[in-house]
Amino acid sequence: MQKVVTSERIPVKLWLESLEAGAMEQAKNVANLPFAFKHVAIMPDSHQGYGMPIGGVFAADGYIVPNAVGVDIGCGMCSLRTNLTHAGHDDLKKVMNIARKRIPVGFNHHKEKQPLKWMPEPAGELPITMQEFESACHQVGTLGGGNHFIELQKGSDGFIWIMIHSGSRNIGFTVAAHYNKKAKELNEIWYSKSSKDLAFFPADSEYFHLYKAEMDYCIEFALSNRMLMMERMKESIQEVFPDTVFTNFINKPHNFASEEEHFGRNVIVHRKGATRARLGEPGMIPGSQGTSSFIVRGLGNRESFESCSHGAGRVMSRNEARRSLDLNKEKQKLEKAGIIHALRSRSDLDEAPGSYKDINAVMELQKDLVAVETELSPLAVIKG
Repeated sequence: MQKVVTSERIPVKLWLESLEAGAMEQAKNVANLPFAFKHVAIMPDSHQGYGMPIGGVFAADGYIVPNAVGVDIGCGMCSLRTNLTHAGHDDLKKVMNIARKRIPVGFNHHKEKQPLKWMPEPAGELPITMQEFESACHQVGTLGGGNHFIELQKGSDGFIWIMIHSGSRNIGFTVAAHYNKKAKELNEIWYSKSSKDLAFFPADSEYFHLYKAEMDYCIEFALSNRMLMMERMKESIQEVFPDTVFTNFINKPHNFASEEEHFGRNVIVHRKGATRARLGEPGMIPGSQGTSSFIVRGLGNRESFESCSHGAGRVMSRNEARRSLDLNKEKQKLEKAGIIHALRSRSDLDEAPGSYKDINAVMELQKDLVAVETELSPLAVIKG
């Protein structure tokens, strides 16, 4: 931990040396919620989000805040180790070309419904889930856009790994938008001074339980989405390397709220762009498409509500990256390193390495949150 801000109702504890003004204001707004418990924890990859900073963690005593989970409910990472110790540049290209034919990216969906075994079974009455279910059957196993990626990486353990970052697609977005809107409407009725960007449901309200049930479904769907893409990646690799074996599957969501015990109280911990890091718990922290990622073990730091960063974090906005970064220079960095990258035009610069923080500096700032087990160097990447 680098510093503590004590000017608000509860402290804000920061695992970074400086935080942009907008993100700090958001962190203070969270700290001033009447039900925010103990303190707010800000991870080293933090930057401004909507309502609550990306990389923010806070515990609520008897309340849930949709915007503190985010619009891509259940968004997260998964990784899988292969028994491959080497893959040539041409073979990697073959694998990624096969994968692109099997995994829709960006706004694209599957033309055919995917097998129902990949769709979690809804538990109870979930109105938005059921409204979006048919569409979601075409979206499961799709990457999406933004910072979502599929990456092949070479580990410091000598093996090639697969890492996938994706979320709950349109079903998660629709659930988040619906319940945040409802929370705003109810807060205007219940509380004259409530923050519209941090609208909430109390535990004794109908919508608390409805939102939580639909959020939980979206978290399961996001996992199924990543698992189906991982299956398609396994198939793609085995077309080029038929004898490949896969082990060590890890899944970590980083946009979710869960009931946990901290500091002797049962609370609802909201993690927005942050992952859980209980003692010994496996996880992964990615860099950009040009820098290292890490397989880690949690250290169970109670001051962070047993959490860590979900990545490197942005150092500039998407628009700023497109305006200010040099496309040729960013491409040259990746090509010099031999990485099969996803930079094609200026519109891709928002995901260039230069738009992200230094992942090594971020990892140094959270040595009290996680221990590194394996460092992963990028080989080839598919971006949304």
